[in-house]
Amino acid sequence: MTTSALAQDGVETPIRLLLIEDDVRLASLVKDYLTHENFVVMVQHHGDKAVASFNPKEVDIVVLDLMLPGMNGLQVCTQLRQSYSGPILILTAKSSDIDHVMGLELGADDFVSKPIEPPVLLARLRALLRRSKSSAPTPQSSTLSFGLLSIDLRSHQVLLEGQTVDLTTQEFELLSLLARNAGAVLSRDDIYNSIRGIEYDGLDRSVDVRISRLRKKLFDNTEQPFRIRTIWGKGYLFVANAWE
Repeated sequence: MTTSALAQDGVETPIRLLLIEDDVRLASLVKDYLTHENFVVMVQHHGDKAVASFNPKEVDIVVLDLMLPGMNGLQVCTQLRQSYSGPILILTAKSSDIDHVMGLELGADDFVSKPIEPPVLLARLRALLRRSKSSAPTPQSSTLSFGLLSIDLRSHQVLLEGQTVDLTTQEFELLSLLARNAGAVLSRDDIYNSIRGIEYDGLDRSVDVRISRLRKKLFDNTEQPFRIRTIWGKGYLFVANAWE
């Protein structure tokens, strides 16, 4: 599986990666390695400068350190998510669960702890890119409609009461998975296997965090959700008739 996208003429185009990392040596090593894997790597060493110069149309994926001068990684993530829906991978020396949950709440898609071998980082990047560039569905099944909610599986556009709902790639994948299985309870293991291709380890809270974010964005009742319900001990249920 190649990391590069295919242009219309069949020519592979490089993946445009923004690396926001204040460790100059590490940034140089990552850039050199990924450049040989058909990435175009743009590097920023300061959080505030990265935000100021950021153009979402010029970036396919972001690798973001947490400890940055000018603006920390969580602040940068929040700022980027205002205009960017592509994958964000946080690269950090911190292993705190609180930092991981905060990152997911603010829109990060994955975490990698330092130190990390470049091939491992590459594998995680490829996994994120595969999920964000999943194959388009057949035309007859490209749109899911539930009353006031419309999910376009090809354009990744979600409308609620005619208004666009801004979702990250991972949030959209989770919503579309739940909607395609409307009326069925999906366990965390079901969701993990479908979205990440691995078994749920019983500890990772990323699914729960994204469910919480989806409920807020879709105006579900966060105390007593009725659109995306929690079925205790079993998983989550997308209620098809709750969008009227």
